Amino acid sequence: MSGRQEWLSSAGAVALALALMGQWAALHYLFVHPLPLVVALSAGIGIFGAAFALSWAAEAAQLDIPEALSLAFLALIAVLPEYAVDVYFAWQAGKDPVYIQYAAANMTGANRILIGLGWPVVVFAYAWKSRVRHIDLLPQQRNELYYLLLATVYSLAIPLKGTLSAVDSVVLIALFVAYMIAAARAGMEEPELEGVAERIAGLPTVWRRTATLALFAVAGGTIFIAAEPFAEALLGVGAEFGVDEFLLVQWIAPLASESPEFIVAILFAVRLKPTTGFSALVSSKVNQWTLLIGMLPLAYALSLGAAEPMVLGDRTRQEILLTSAQSLFAIVVLVDMSFGMREAIALMVLFLIQLALPDPAVRMAFVWIYFGLSVAMLVLRPSTRSGLLVLLKRRPLAVE
Repeated sequence: MSGRQEWLSSAGAVALALALMGQWAALHYLFVHPLPLVVALSAGIGIFGAAFALSWAAEAAQLDIPEALSLAFLALIAVLPEYAVDVYFAWQAGKDPVYIQYAAANMTGANRILIGLGWPVVVFAYAWKSRVRHIDLLPQQRNELYYLLLATVYSLAIPLKGTLSAVDSVVLIALFVAYMIAAARAGMEEPELEGVAERIAGLPTVWRRTATLALFAVAGGTIFIAAEPFAEALLGVGAEFGVDEFLLVQWIAPLASESPEFIVAILFAVRLKPTTGFSALVSSKVNQWTLLIGMLPLAYALSLGAAEPMVLGDRTRQEILLTSAQSLFAIVVLVDMSFGMREAIALMVLFLIQLALPDPAVRMAFVWIYFGLSVAMLVLRPSTRSGLLVLLKRRPLAVE
């Protein structure tokens, strides 16, 4: 593709993202009482467009801020749409406890989609393009696995005690901060820019910064005006059509916010840069499994006006336990620093089956299936055992 064609393609992508955000702004400000289904579709599409704009701006911004700061900055920006919706539910839970289940639903859905769909699709896309049926992880990705393991082990206590509290916030946010510090010390490679981000990076400094700030402003504004209507509209759709609101919040909301990140990761895979795309998805899992969960009790307590924990119902506790079990299995799969076709198929098939059968007995069965498979891999695969020992024996801070 020529330079002119690349510019036209990037300009078209930006125009499309702006149109996706603009249609929601028009509906939001010009129509008084749209139907819940219309609001859910329009706001979800707006968030989808905003997520793309944020990803482009965040990548380009790395040229203007220190590396250590950019790591934390990018980690926050990449999952901002997901955070906005989930923190809204947690805030509303301070006024109406029924929203506690929706905050947990959105959080568990986002985490399980990331592992069950996002990770495998990168392997499938890379295998389709290159005929190579596995991805070798970068040495510095032991940082992500180390802190993901710590967060996962800690998360197992949450359904057992039945609450999300300020103590959980302190622990999980501390893990996130420690992870970001470790990532900065690891001397991560300069990120490879593609598409729109690469075009923005090639602009003169003043124009580059102006374009970056403009994308941040438009995307951030869209998310600000879309998060609450989108969340409430999903509940309204469930009530109107007799669909379980918990399931709508758990799966539809994360798809709107996570899809752009998946698409970018897939594009890297088909361009034969699978570790770049996969690294972003693994990092997102760490962010969501530490900072996102840690923010929920804080939003709830601030809304409530008291330092009270979020009390979890039986279904919510099961969903968190299932998410923890899936996370543990995913870590066991990756500790040998290779992610192959068989593991990808296993993660996706297990996810799709439990997604299709939202029954309490099925949820608990899959908890034990994930735990059982984790133990089996550790027993039967020497590379898995040795990889886990490497992870546990030392803090994986340096690039090998």
